[in-house]
Amino acid sequence: MNRLTLRRPDDWHVHLRDGAALAAVVKFTAQRFGRAIVMPNLKPPITTAALARAYRERIVAALPKGARFEPLLTLYLTDSTTPDEIDRARAAGFVHGIKLYPAGATTHSDAGVTDIAKVHGVLARMEELGMPLLVHGETPGPDVDVFDREAHFIDAVLGPLTERFRGLRVVFEHITTAGAVDFITRARAGVAATITPQHLLHNRNAIFAGGIRPHYYCLPVLKRERDREALLRAATSGSPRFFLGTDSAPHERADKENACGCAGMFTAHAAIELYAEAFDSVGHLDRLEAFASHFGADFYGLPRHDDTITLVKEPWTPPQVYEFGDGALVPYRAGESIAWRLAGTEGA
Repeated sequence: MNRLTLRRPDDWHVHLRDGAALAAVVKFTAQRFGRAIVMPNLKPPITTAALARAYRERIVAALPKGARFEPLLTLYLTDSTTPDEIDRARAAGFVHGIKLYPAGATTHSDAGVTDIAKVHGVLARMEELGMPLLVHGETPGPDVDVFDREAHFIDAVLGPLTERFRGLRVVFEHITTAGAVDFITRARAGVAATITPQHLLHNRNAIFAGGIRPHYYCLPVLKRERDREALLRAATSGSPRFFLGTDSAPHERADKENACGCAGMFTAHAAIELYAEAFDSVGHLDRLEAFASHFGADFYGLPRHDDTITLVKEPWTPPQVYEFGDGALVPYRAGESIAWRLAGTEGA
């Protein structure tokens, strides 16, 4: 198969940043996706419906003219978030999830939750209102090995949480291990997961090929080959519990290429193309549309799109850098070939 037409997909996990950085990257997501769940870990974080409204307005203002793209906002969960704020978020209509960052787990997570028990009241209100909890599922701290943080979080937090709040809808975002796949497969109804393109295409060897490669460093970090294979089986299985979420996370080049580089990989410039490459590698391009365009919309209770995009199997090479405000952004596969490209879109 050298040509593939899909119902327009959605990205259920993306970082768009703000200001000049937002203006530089939002066009890539809007070109490929009809909607995207936008992460709230700005500085300062998006913790209220009022802040989310203002951020949404900035995203819309930064969109290319004529773009048919809807940003879906989220709130950043903190120890001091109140049930009343969840009420305001639900009433706003444009907030589609509440993001749980364990404090210290990843980029700009320092304001995150320090103890899950502190937000039990908020989780109960979310359960009542049908507001999804979006989870960065890692236990931070020096006492947990970086490659075991996801497994530790499942045992210590996520497993007990999904049983305590059995009506709470939960998205375990950017899963990275065979253990996470098994957890989602066995979980109760209402628990799902997103999977990134980098975790489908690479294992942790990519970080160390020929030296330290900072543009392959993300959190959760890439895992073993057997984990990558398990993720690929899950993504291409046809199970509605797994759907697309890029976790595309742009950082200025100097913030990646230094002695303490930021975590995050920028993939939005070729997001759906990378998923096509992964699905094609195991002969399951026929299952990409459901993963990319159906399952996430269904989970969030939103309509599937009526328009389509078309991909063709023709190699192309991203530039070494994109403009990124006053700096430069190194994309995934900079200067290297990508097997599929976006050919065009077609309206309903």
